[in-house]
Amino acid sequence: MEGRRSRPPRRARAALVDLTRLLGRGPVALDTAVFIYFIEEHPKHLETVEPIFQAIASGRLEAITSTLTLLEVLVAPYRAGNIDLAQRYEAVLTRTRGLLMVELERPVLRLAAQLRARSRVKTPDALQLAAGLARRCTAFVTGDRRLPDVPGLRVVRLSELA
Repeated sequence: MEGRRSRPPRRARAALVDLTRLLGRGPVALDTAVFIYFIEEHPKHLETVEPIFQAIASGRLEAITSTLTLLEVLVAPYRAGNIDLAQRYEAVLTRTRGLLMVELERPVLRLAAQLRARSRVKTPDALQLAAGLARRCTAFVTGDRRLPDVPGLRVVRLSELA
């Protein structure tokens, strides 16, 4: 395409290197807010989350999220009657190569219950973390500053990526 660079700009390349350093080389789990900030182009957080989606699109990063994310992102668009936005969310979650939605099956639910029992995280957070643990993710990316670290999964807050 005319006018397009064959390589990402230097800043984008640096962001991808930083992502790999912070998140590791394995798959990463993404919390619901990461999708909201990306799809709705949040003015404060878009610059932080966009490199994650660029890395996924380029095949440099594999990501997962649980099916709970679909429920959580669709509530506001449905409440507002914004079917186009709901469809955009669903398309990103179901058609992005390199992004897997993990079903909340019994082993994940058991793991989430164990997390809740040990660390008192809320149920939605426990489900997301358990999905990441079940898929052997190296990190869990979240906008939640209060989410505690859990054994076996590094919790990376967006503020660490900014």
